[in-house]
Parts: sequence; C-alpha cells; structure tokens
Amino acid sequence: MKLTDIIKDAKETLFSIEILPPLKGKDINNLYNGIDPLMEFKPAFIDVTYHREEFILRKRKDGGFDKVYTRKRPGTVAICAALMNRYKVQAVPHLICGGFSKEETENALIDLNFLGIQNVLALRGDSVKNEANFVPEPDGNKDSLELVNQVVNMNHGRYMDEELENATPTNFCIGVSGYPEKHFEAPNMNSDLKWLKQKVDAGADYIVTQMFFDNKKFFSFVEKCREMGINVPIIPGLKPMASKKQLVALPKIFHIDLPEDLVSAVEDCKDDKAVKQVGIEWAIQQSKELKAAGVPVLHYYTMGLSEATKAIASKVF
Repeated sequence: MKLTDIIKDAKETLFSIEILPPLKGKDINNLYNGIDPLMEFKPAFIDVTYHREEFILRKRKDGGFDKVYTRKRPGTVAICAALMNRYKVQAVPHLICGGFSKEETENALIDLNFLGIQNVLALRGDSVKNEANFVPEPDGNKDSLELVNQVVNMNHGRYMDEELENATPTNFCIGVSGYPEKHFEAPNMNSDLKWLKQKVDAGADYIVTQMFFDNKKFFSFVEKCREMGINVPIIPGLKPMASKKQLVALPKIFHIDLPEDLVSAVEDCKDDKAVKQVGIEWAIQQSKELKAAGVPVLHYYTMGLSEATKAIASKVF
C-alpha cells in the first residue's frame, strides 16, 4: 500500500521508524530485537537505509596497499522483504545515486516491484568517505532529481531499453528528503526549497525531513513549502539526544543547530545516562507539539535501538 494512501486514510498522527541494515556478517535477529519492542505502536512504515560503498586500504605482503571496495551494510532489498513478511508492515528502502549505474538502479526497482514493495525514498546519498565532494557514477544518476525522474519513468512504463514493447508500468510511491535548516550544500533556504519543488513537480509524493530539535524551524519550513506550492505530505524526522558527544557530532555530521536550552540541559548532565533521559524528555515534548499541530506521521531515527524510541512513543501514542 502506498504511504500517501496510508496517510490519507489515517484519522490521527501515525508512528514510523528508520533502521540500519545489519553490518555484514551479523544476524538479522539483532535487527528484529531492535524492532520488536516498537511494534505495539503499529508503525505505518519502516524505512531501511542504504549506505554506499567505502574504500579501505588493505596491506599487501610486499608492504604496499591496495584500495579495496566494500559495502559494510548490504542487503537493503532483502531486509525490506523480510520486514514485510515478519511484521506485515510497509518497508521503504532508500535508493541512492552514489555507486550505482542507472541500469543497476532499474534492476533494483524491478526486484522491489516483484516483491510488492511500493514505496521508495529517493536520495542522492553522501560522497564516498574521505572524498570532499559527491561524484556520480559515469552512467548513474547525478542527483536526486534524476533519480526521481527514473522512478517516474518506470511508473509510466518507460525503461532504459527503449525497444521494450508493452512494458509493464511500476507503481512506486516516491519520497524525498527535506531540510528544515536547509541542505548544507545549498547557498540559502530559498534555493533549497526551489530544488525540493523541482522534485515534487517531477513526481515525488511525500517528504521526510532531516532531524531537527527546534519545532519552530520545522513549522517555518512547512509554511515556506506551502507558500512555494509544495503541497505533498511533509513528515518530520526526530532523533533523541543520547550522549554528550552528540553536542559536537550532530551539528558536524548533519549540519543542524541545537537549541540553547537543550545544550544547557545536556551540559549539566553528570553522565550519558542522564543525557539520554534529557533527550527522551525533549523528544516527547517535540512529539506532542508536532502531533497537536496535526503532522501526518512522526518518524523516528532509531539507528536500530528501541529503548529511547519506546519511551517516547509510550508517552505520545
């Protein structure tokens, strides 16, 4: 079932989560252990992230080094199928541009279609670790707009092989990312919103936001989107603070601001156990305010851990 239909049929704010695929060599039961405690809140969908390839230096016997290509968290498509089979819930795989040719992307979409997976989140993805700028594959999508267009083309029965006759259209519901504090590569918020509108105009059906800790920034973002004519559902993404290290790590990695009240509360904590409780309480208040404002879904970045999200959801849903 398409997420837009689930949202349309809902009578109140829905609950959803995002999880990481297991590391290569790890048991999928580790993943289930992080999801099982959250199923009582009946998630409308579970996002499954995709992490692009990395390059590591492997030492040779002669003392030199080889640059080796590796994917540390493979299996996104298979995990989506496993989640749908186990939990009877919609699984949403992340599609990324980096590291994939358009043909590989098309084949992945064909697999997803055969599995009955109707929802995808189309992202450009990050640059390769230790590389400053994103570099697309020579025969791949260069950005998320091109990726959206590829999915839309398949929804209209247009595949890369133009000689295909009577090709069966796919039926994907397409999500894209939004940034309440703008994407770090955008020169300003207005240009970032214009880019987002291009993706929606191309056929994106809904938006999931980057994490934020100040609801005012989300509400302002939604208002600006509506003023620009972006009228698809906008789903806020939330993540509870869990350690003092995140005071530096979250702004550095995700290019977000942390409210002064939250920073002060975390700095006053004696240990990370206290920080986790502060993070839970902050996220509960965020969630209640967003729910009262009528957001369609509250989407939690769990990173495969359920304790904090369960504590939040038990007070909100």
